[in-house]
Amino acid sequence: MIQKRRQFLKGGASLAMVPFLRSLQAQATGQQGALPRRFVFVVKSSGIDKYNLVPDGLENHYVSLDDGSKLGNTARRLGPMVDVALSEHKLPEKLSRLEAFKDRLTIIQSLSGEGFSGNHTAGYGALSCHNSERVAVAPTIDCLLGKHLSTGPYPIYGMATNGRLLEGGSRLDESYCYPNISAYKAGMPVPFQASPRKAFVELFGASVAPPEQLERELALGGNLMDFLAGDARRIEKQLSTEDRERFGLYLNSFEELQKVESKKAALAGRIKKFAPEPGDHYDSMKPKHRIESYFELAAASLITGLTHVMTVRPDTLGVEYSELGISNSVHALGHLGDSKATNGMTGHEARAAVEQLHLEGIAGMAEKLDRVPEGDGTMLDNTLIVYLSCSGGDHHGGQADWPFLLLGGMADKLRMGRYLEFPKYREQGHRTIGNLYLSFMQAAGIQPPDSFGQPDANLKDLDLTGTLSELMA
Repeated sequence: MIQKRRQFLKGGASLAMVPFLRSLQAQATGQQGALPRRFVFVVKSSGIDKYNLVPDGLENHYVSLDDGSKLGNTARRLGPMVDVALSEHKLPEKLSRLEAFKDRLTIIQSLSGEGFSGNHTAGYGALSCHNSERVAVAPTIDCLLGKHLSTGPYPIYGMATNGRLLEGGSRLDESYCYPNISAYKAGMPVPFQASPRKAFVELFGASVAPPEQLERELALGGNLMDFLAGDARRIEKQLSTEDRERFGLYLNSFEELQKVESKKAALAGRIKKFAPEPGDHYDSMKPKHRIESYFELAAASLITGLTHVMTVRPDTLGVEYSELGISNSVHALGHLGDSKATNGMTGHEARAAVEQLHLEGIAGMAEKLDRVPEGDGTMLDNTLIVYLSCSGGDHHGGQADWPFLLLGGMADKLRMGRYLEFPKYREQGHRTIGNLYLSFMQAAGIQPPDSFGQPDANLKDLDLTGTLSELMA
């Protein structure tokens, strides 16, 4: 593997560098529309609390007028579209870490995805807008964007705390896994790397590690292609007939990754300059450390050009945030409500603390991107970080109010610094997450179709075609 990369550096780098030379040329000539565009999807588990996303001074449509209690998953109260500037309001406490990015933050509430049901999660449906919790039946928006935008080795790169393992076992932190989030197409999920240490080796190792160290790391299974080449037959024997057929599709997608080697070699200089320095937290099992590692790797991958689309799965239902003093799992917190978690917080407060941990990582990544000049601004101005959950409701179902946080710029194609709250499910003016994803496509320079995903039969009387006009610049 090392020798191959040396060969690419000698003979194949110039061709792979063409997209990046074009990027530099666009910056030099001020062609803002030609600058790279990037997306980061951060997909948490167990819903995002919509009640504490409403800026100060605005009526909270997600609580009862009688006693102020939360309405649960029954959708917002009746009312018109809300479209206000965040500059005129104080951000809710949960979002305080994003205060410095207020003009590049947009909060979106009450988009629906009611047809994408599942057991605590919509699975692939959260990003594909299909009812496909466990089996991918359509490409997801991150993969569609990645194939269009990424000029580097990876059309998309995913990292997840855990998920379904490729080869069984219980050490979810040491293997590639499938968290049922992203898919290139029907039956072809994206393999996510669960180990920060191995993600570092795979992404940056050949450029920053001494050859002898890299050989040791790869011997431990740090590289996806080596892993598959040596173990594919053994793994296939352990799989059921159904999984064996799906594994064949996985192999097809992995074969495409063989082409990444020449592109990685071409980026060696930039990788050496911007690669993170992995510390002990890359080997830690604490969720906070793993999240910090994922966002460090994500920022560096975007800055070096290894990919233009990252998808991060920071937790799942079984994760326990011990650093917050919580021994309850994410799943258990979803059931607590006003009851107390082990650290004395109510379930609602504990869930907000978990979200703040994710937002801390997002803010840190945004700060790094904002320090890299690009065109007339920074990399953050041409990047959109999307924070969402794999389930629209508080914990169980309830996909009528699906919150999203958008941070960045996307080359001024989107209206940032806004609070957008759409009318209640089934009411005139209501829109879906499919409309949001069409907006992403248009902002990325892709001509979007009229609709995205499967239609909602309950909304047949509404016009749900096209992008979110309230979001488009």
